[in-house]
Amino acid sequence: MDIRFVQRGCEIDDRLRDYMEKKISKLEKFFKRILNCQIVVTHHKGSFNVETTANANGVILRAEEDALEPRKAFDQSLKNLERRIKKYNSYLKDRAQLGAGEEFTFSVDEETDNAANAPAVDKVKKVEVHPMEAAEAVMQMELVGHAFFMFQNAATGDINVVYKRGENSYGLIEPVR
Repeated sequence: MDIRFVQRGCEIDDRLRDYMEKKISKLEKFFKRILNCQIVVTHHKGSFNVETTANANGVILRAEEDALEPRKAFDQSLKNLERRIKKYNSYLKDRAQLGAGEEFTFSVDEETDNAANAPAVDKVKKVEVHPMEAAEAVMQMELVGHAFFMFQNAATGDINVVYKRGENSYGLIEPVR
């Protein structure tokens, strides 16, 4: 597994880096197909933020935590990431028992429109859109830790968005033609 470190506003000493590498490499016992991990350590206003991201065979799993010490923030973030990996693993096992078919992947390229009076776009993110059911999209959204998730509806072929409405409530945005 390839492990990449990003430091913003702080320096990670070798001892802490070795500790993080040792701990993050243990993720493979939960899920064998983790291709790479990224650990982003940010120091801002006396607090450390650690974001751990794992690419598990194309599925992005992410966890983020804040603490006064980078090691404590990393440990909490890793614990959350382990929980998400276990959740994804159980989802895959349940899906395999239901006899789901093969997954197909493709990429949708976004093009930006630079109109004179349009607000400036700070960041463009290109994402792979996978055909799936809304329930699977909600699971993927929870694994990434975001408030919304874009996917291709397996039944209609349209691009849909699921979003978090409350604690245990979700919404689905479908296009109208």
